[in-house]
Amino acid sequence: MTQLQSLRGMVDLMPAQTHRWQAVEAIARAHFGRSGFKEIRTPILEVTELFARGIGEATDVVGKEMYSFQDRGDRSCTLRPEGTASVVRAAVQHGLLSQGAQKLWYGGPMFRYERPQAGRQRQFHQIGVEWLGVSSARSDAEVIVLAWDLLASLGLCGLDLQINSLGTPEDRQSYRDQLVAWLEARSDHLDADSQQRLTTNPLRILDSKNSQTQELLSDAPTLLDALCADSAQRFEAVQSFLVAMGIPFSINERLVRGLDYYGHTAFEITSNQLGAQATVCGGGRYDGLVQQLGGPVTSAIGWALGMERLLLVLEAAASADPDGVASRLTTSNVPDFYLVNRGEKAEASALVLARKLRDAGFSVEIDDSGAAFGKQFKRADRSGAAWAVVIGDQEAEVSQFLIKPLHAEGDEHRLALEDFQDVVGILQG
Repeated sequence: MTQLQSLRGMVDLMPAQTHRWQAVEAIARAHFGRSGFKEIRTPILEVTELFARGIGEATDVVGKEMYSFQDRGDRSCTLRPEGTASVVRAAVQHGLLSQGAQKLWYGGPMFRYERPQAGRQRQFHQIGVEWLGVSSARSDAEVIVLAWDLLASLGLCGLDLQINSLGTPEDRQSYRDQLVAWLEARSDHLDADSQQRLTTNPLRILDSKNSQTQELLSDAPTLLDALCADSAQRFEAVQSFLVAMGIPFSINERLVRGLDYYGHTAFEITSNQLGAQATVCGGGRYDGLVQQLGGPVTSAIGWALGMERLLLVLEAAASADPDGVASRLTTSNVPDFYLVNRGEKAEASALVLARKLRDAGFSVEIDDSGAAFGKQFKRADRSGAAWAVVIGDQEAEVSQFLIKPLHAEGDEHRLALEDFQDVVGILQG
């Protein structure tokens, strides 16, 4: 029969990779907890209207990239393309906003029908935070620093924080009118996608990847020039807080993000670990989204990072600094002990000893092959374990086992099964 394959852009994570994901997730979970953020888990499948209303009908995500279908109840359903809309929907549905400001974080798979490439798949994974019910410039800075410190704690360097202000809806409409008028006079010089966006979502032209369009935009009016006095003052306050916390940043007047719900502060964090600046985290303020999804008027800010891209950057960081934090995160999990055993009595004793060692907090891999000791020791070497525990029928007869180093010089030790706690002293030298 024909061998079945995964769908294009749907990637399996094999055991050699998942330990890296688990390490990042554990660090993120602890990092969020120290700042008072609590985990929320939402369904992968939502009604399509949630994203059409929340993200925006004119966005590429809704118009071109969503996995949508009619279910058997004739409801239009969509695999979530991002996490914020689902988190807000859940907060509104379950009345969380009536309990005051909410600090929430999430993680999981998202889906977009895009061209698969390194660090970007059709099923991809995000970790993100949403802080609902806060409106201050200080909260913007705090959320940005939360992202910056997480990436730094993972051992990433070459980080670059770019910020911008998208102002109020009135600011954006005023700027939109200015930008459209300016671009229409030069539309012959725009690429095809930008010409289409000129009528659907002109602000998205600002982050076009077309070099000719970017060159044209270098002389275009900027959003910062269209900000009202209050918006400009607010943006200055965000910058002041970042300076106070020692976070380096630059202002990117073309930074608009890809989703319609953003306003005021928007930001991206990139890394040069892949040779070119690669975005690893992005977010911003979205004060109108909660109301747009049926909730009360609520200010909010959040961000998300892509796990696939982050893991690529971590691997590059590990290669650049083999002794750094990133290297330790990307090193495969190895057992503390590889348990070599052969013989009918030895097999039972091996199970008993492995259980005791595991209960004591050690990781143990048992060889179940029944092969000759020489072959088992070759497997032990390949496992990466520092120590081999050896039980044959001869040792089992007298309730003993041997422990010997695999990759370093050291003595072989013979211990009684009842004295397995002495292993700790041997490991500590």
